[in-house]
Amino acid sequence: MTRITWTTEWDTGLDVIDQQHRRIVDYINQLHDARTSGHEKEEIRKVIDGLVDYTLSHFAFEENLQEEAHYPMLSAHKKVHELFVKRVNDFRERCDKGENISEELNVMLVTWLKHHIQRDDMDYVKSVKDNLHIDSFVERKKGFFSRLFG
Repeated sequence: MTRITWTTEWDTGLDVIDQQHRRIVDYINQLHDARTSGHEKEEIRKVIDGLVDYTLSHFAFEENLQEEAHYPMLSAHKKVHELFVKRVNDFRERCDKGENISEELNVMLVTWLKHHIQRDDMDYVKSVKDNLHIDSFVERKKGFFSRLFG
């Protein structure tokens, strides 16, 4: 397992989304660091909990953005998010049972992040840019999604 660095090929062109995705990269790197901390199980659990909380907020923000932009594939995109949350929760349960899931979780997260951004997220960018004033949307949502903007 190695640390990852954000690459411009993951940029969606929507700065607020790119900033949120970069925070997910931070969680992936925290998972890597947890393996060498000497308190691996506790640290991995903290990373999983933070990742779940953050991605749920990110997904809600993204879905709200898509809804307001009238993105036609919103329902399918929500299903992808639901499957991801289920997979991470499965990892959480396995971790709680004492399984060493760090390597497998890292591979899943890195693979999912790359594919989800480059395929699923890039698909809704045009709808957002064509149908929504993004700065106004972000300003309206800052209070509700404050942990995404910190």
